[in-house]
Amino acid sequence: MAKVAIEEIEVIEARYQLPDLGKDSEGVGLVYQPKGKKGVSCFGYRVKSSAGIVGEYVGGDSPSFAQFLKFGRSLIGHDALAREQIYDLAKHALRKFDKMGMGPFDIALWDLAGKYYGSSISALLGGWREKLPCYASTMAGDRNGGLDSPGAFAKFAIECRDLGYSAFKLHLWDDYSLKEVIATVYAVSEAVGGTMGLMLDPAGKLRTWLEAWQVGRACDECNFLWLEDMYKDQGLSVHGHARLRQLLRTPLLQTEHVRGLEEHVNFIEGGGTDLVRVDPEYDGGITGAMKIAHAAEGFGLDVEIHAPGPAQRQIMAAIRNTNFYEMALVHPLTDEIGRAQEIYADDYRDGLNAVDADGMLKVPDGPGLGVVYDWESIRAHAVDSVVLK
Repeated sequence: MAKVAIEEIEVIEARYQLPDLGKDSEGVGLVYQPKGKKGVSCFGYRVKSSAGIVGEYVGGDSPSFAQFLKFGRSLIGHDALAREQIYDLAKHALRKFDKMGMGPFDIALWDLAGKYYGSSISALLGGWREKLPCYASTMAGDRNGGLDSPGAFAKFAIECRDLGYSAFKLHLWDDYSLKEVIATVYAVSEAVGGTMGLMLDPAGKLRTWLEAWQVGRACDECNFLWLEDMYKDQGLSVHGHARLRQLLRTPLLQTEHVRGLEEHVNFIEGGGTDLVRVDPEYDGGITGAMKIAHAAEGFGLDVEIHAPGPAQRQIMAAIRNTNFYEMALVHPLTDEIGRAQEIYADDYRDGLNAVDADGMLKVPDGPGLGVVYDWESIRAHAVDSVVLK
């Protein structure tokens, strides 16, 4: 087979303003803020090849882009179809770092391969699903008239159920009280329990292991599907989560904050989780994400894919041991927040109202990722760019 050489790599940083959004009181999380404008950056990767085919992906952040520059220039002239070899080269180059710089570029290479072979990524991976079941994953709680109380979360859960969602996940306040968190668990369960699967993700905000155990007991009583990143170890302590597993009935979903195949397997083998979190941007691209999915399958466990996006749809369509597509971060007053409206030139969308009446989403079936990026818009919002030749 003829070599398809990488001739040029272009990365464009674009900056967008998202309406009615702001930062939480810690200055880190995203929350609803009427008339607010939250600036976000995205990075558009374009990999030009000797076959005249361009692999594309828009995603990532500035730290992952900085890591990409540690190995990107060395790939000029390399075979773009040799994704496994490039995965190993990048992994070695980033051995002193968390390796998040591997993901966006690997996804662009898979897009290139799909276009080269005239196939969706899902089909290349042996995928069979055409539609994916979704859960509504809320924005963090706010104090601005949106998700500002247990009752507000309960009301929104009903709205999501009526839109077709089969499950609902809560992200709570950074300035929480333990009483308020537990009250929210009960309020949402009373509103939709028995008609929706329920999950809780405090995003590492609970102050102590004991608070996590107390919240977990409430989730046990309400038959939640899973608990995720409960307390301020930030999802890293295998021992701490193994102890929670011993004392709680609700399954734990961990590994969003550990990177790569080996550390996922270490967490599984150490008994720190029941379900395994994976993200193609965070975990070495589609190449790395599929390794983790298959490793979890070898342990008899399910993987749950983090965040929405075209790469997530493509891999989920090809993974047996997974249950839900995460529609994040939805809110009753800010529909389709993300960047979808401006970075796509086709009808691809993620957002609260993107699902059909059965709570399902279509998997794009065009070549590669199956989406068309609006490079005119991306370039119009560009604040920086780099070209490697």
